[in-house]
Amino acid sequence: MPKQHLKLTDTEQQYLTELLSKGQVNARVIRRATALLQLHQGATLQSVADTLKVQHWTVSVWRNKYLAEGLEFLRDQPRTGRPIEIDGKQRAQITALACSEAPPGRAKWSLRLLADKIVELEFCESISPVQVGKILKKTDSSRT
Repeated sequence: MPKQHLKLTDTEQQYLTELLSKGQVNARVIRRATALLQLHQGATLQSVADTLKVQHWTVSVWRNKYLAEGLEFLRDQPRTGRPIEIDGKQRAQITALACSEAPPGRAKWSLRLLADKIVELEFCESISPVQVGKILKKTDSSRT
């Protein structure tokens, strides 16, 4: 009899099977769920790893996380990273400013003028002309 790396309950098996049949979940979740089901069926860590094209120690980590946390480990934890400095509201204000009338004596807004005005109007604490250009580029604005 093959070694069983973990034992899933009937409800857990049904949940994982339904999750995989939906097809609307993250690829990472699909891999983890597939690994759990294969381990439950008696597959070795290496054979599961070969099937999913990951390292065997990755499958081992997934198994251990399942044993510690249950099915909650399937979902990704919030990732650390650089916090958003300029949110959607600020981007909208910047775009609206760029689409507004240019200051007196100017034919159109320059990125440097926009950056200075954005800080002056306190849309954000600081912003570079390059960053303003990137924001406007994403909005297809032709004002700059």
